[in-house]
Amino acid sequence: MLDAIQSPADLKHVPAEKLPEIARELRERIIAVTSENGGHVAPNLGVVELSVALHRVFDVPKDKIVFDVSHQCYAHKILTGRGARFGTLRQTDGISGFCNRKESEADAFGSGHAGTALSAALGIAAARDRLGGDEHVVAVVGDAAVTNGSTLEALNNIAAHTHRLIVILNDNEWSIDRNVGAVADCLNRIITTSFYNDATRGLKRLVSKIPWCGEHLIHAGSAWKQEKKQVLTSGASSLFEKFKLRYVGPIDGHNISQLIDFLEFAKKSRQPILLHVRTTKGKGLPVAEAHPDRFHGCAPYNPETGTPTKIVHGAPAPWQDAFGKTLVRFARDDEKIVGITAAMSAGTGLCFLKKEFPERYFDVGIAEGHAVIFAAGLAARGLKPCVAIYSSFIQRAVDMVMHDVCLQNLDVLFCLDRAGLSPQDGATHHGIFDIAMLRCLPNLTVMQPKDEDELADMMHTAFVRGGPHVIRYPRGSAPGVKEKEYPALLEIGKAEVLAEGDGEVCIWSLGSMLPVAETLCKQLAADTGTRATLVNARFVKPLDEDLLAGQAKRAKLFVTLEDHALAGGFGSAVLEALAAKKLCVPVERFGWDDRFVPHGTSVGDLRSRFGLDTESVIKKVRERLAGL
Repeated sequence: MLDAIQSPADLKHVPAEKLPEIARELRERIIAVTSENGGHVAPNLGVVELSVALHRVFDVPKDKIVFDVSHQCYAHKILTGRGARFGTLRQTDGISGFCNRKESEADAFGSGHAGTALSAALGIAAARDRLGGDEHVVAVVGDAAVTNGSTLEALNNIAAHTHRLIVILNDNEWSIDRNVGAVADCLNRIITTSFYNDATRGLKRLVSKIPWCGEHLIHAGSAWKQEKKQVLTSGASSLFEKFKLRYVGPIDGHNISQLIDFLEFAKKSRQPILLHVRTTKGKGLPVAEAHPDRFHGCAPYNPETGTPTKIVHGAPAPWQDAFGKTLVRFARDDEKIVGITAAMSAGTGLCFLKKEFPERYFDVGIAEGHAVIFAAGLAARGLKPCVAIYSSFIQRAVDMVMHDVCLQNLDVLFCLDRAGLSPQDGATHHGIFDIAMLRCLPNLTVMQPKDEDELADMMHTAFVRGGPHVIRYPRGSAPGVKEKEYPALLEIGKAEVLAEGDGEVCIWSLGSMLPVAETLCKQLAADTGTRATLVNARFVKPLDEDLLAGQAKRAKLFVTLEDHALAGGFGSAVLEALAAKKLCVPVERFGWDDRFVPHGTSVGDLRSRFGLDTESVIKKVRERLAGL
């Protein structure tokens, strides 16, 4: 049946009793493709019925559906004409794993980070009102996103800016980790009040039997419902009504007919309305239901066992594990060390600290800005907080890093995972802008290690020295270098010369680009006899300007390599340092051009496409040398 659905219009012709069959086929398709390509499995399996109901009731693309984060848009994509291409999900030149306005007019708003949907939907609704439109605007918001500051700011403005907005609260109790905090407790109090649930369902059944006056009865009974909710839930459901949103729910998020009824009712609301929909993350795939955290986003897997199918046996542990275990090692010797995550304990490696020192582990939910200021408060009282956040998510807290940490020169260590490409996730998740955003901040030291041992040295240096520090490292397996028994205290701003050459070509490599730099050195020696000098920069800020100046006096060419945007990045810092010392030497920089890098099957695919693979680097350096 699913093959016949080429657009939402086709879905409207499916007999109502056949809609569960459509949902079943959607799940099968999502499992089949994600088991081969990887992806956000559990979030998408949890919203299959909701997606069917949304497209049954609303008329996309005229009506606008805005998904928060949008990593739960797979069923939406299949139902809006992309079913034939769904097998290319997250692959080079394939469809994105997130909503993308360039991909389809059915994607009303692009996203990849949490907490954006409500503000965007409110903007779209306000524009509709201003332009005299009649379309419906629906925001699908996860319960985890409600803890995000942007969402709360949008809630504060909804009633002031529009009278027509439908908010779907997709409540599955999870972000990536299980939700934490007062909002999660509040929602849990609603859904665990069985008498309230029974009463709500009873009222709905009564109204459905009297369609000619159903809406009138609901309006008439609103005062009674408000009193009942106040009594039975101690005011928990009034959380949203305080923001002047009409609250309806909880609703079974896997009952298509019930969802359709409530969505049809929401279309008629004379005020902004919130439908509280309860879903099960990973619904329909037993291993995902049992382990929703592991299947939030995962590599290709066996649907029966849940085990990854494309593991490289013998590969070193990932960078986040190296970081997490090293942090625990230091924490054993220093009780002032604490860790902070924004709902990503396993993804950042803080799960190791959580297990061994739970009292020194803080999960603040999806609230990166709060995480940074919270760390500043801890540091102001003498603790040594380590904030572990993905590079692409620290973007959301740059002001806090400046205003609350660097300005006060507090002892906060930021460990930025996924610094570089996150290939399958694409532009919203590539960590290629952090250097440019952060290296301009006074008091901040910015580093990147070449291996796990150097990572330990950098962490040790940051904890001993004090002050604000950033350590960035990429996604995926680390090189597999064993740590020394005792970490070294690094000299701040001192680079490491790995190979002394004849001085004509100097290659400065940052972090994960070292293998490319090493191959370049070997190839230059083989092709031209040129013995290049190879430098592991280690420090982006401060740079080793003395070494740089000494080499520049003899060099014919400098080459810089970084897994970061060229604009404002490491290579830019080298150019600035040379210019400040009035040293004129050609510099060939390698990094990501001034564009948003799309998603791709692998880092290698994207590097080849954009000229950052080993072969392209060697070719360009040869050409530059030939022209000197």
